[in-house]
Amino acid sequence: MNYDIIHIAGKPHVLVPVHDFTALKNVGVKNALPAEVMEKITLGSDSAIKIIRKHKGWTQGDLAKAADISRPYLTEIETGKKDGSIRALKSIAGALDVSLELIS
Repeated sequence: MNYDIIHIAGKPHVLVPVHDFTALKNVGVKNALPAEVMEKITLGSDSAIKIIRKHKGWTQGDLAKAADISRPYLTEIETGKKDGSIRALKSIAGALDVSLELIS
């Protein structure tokens, strides 16, 4: 594989296609998500929580119940209206069976 190297502010950066980048993010990850899910998360078109929730076929109510938080609070977190407390994010990550880093 050949990647382009560019310099930004005097520091070298490697340009990696999104597909390759998402594959690298999944290396060694327990319960790794499919590449298409990781690509959606990487592109940031929607909240990572919403993307993973939909991938699992869960409603907001399903996830809220599993994470022991209210559905309106989950909605605010998914839409970016609230950041979500550490406790809530840990609970959501646990319910989705993903790392906290992936959803925050």
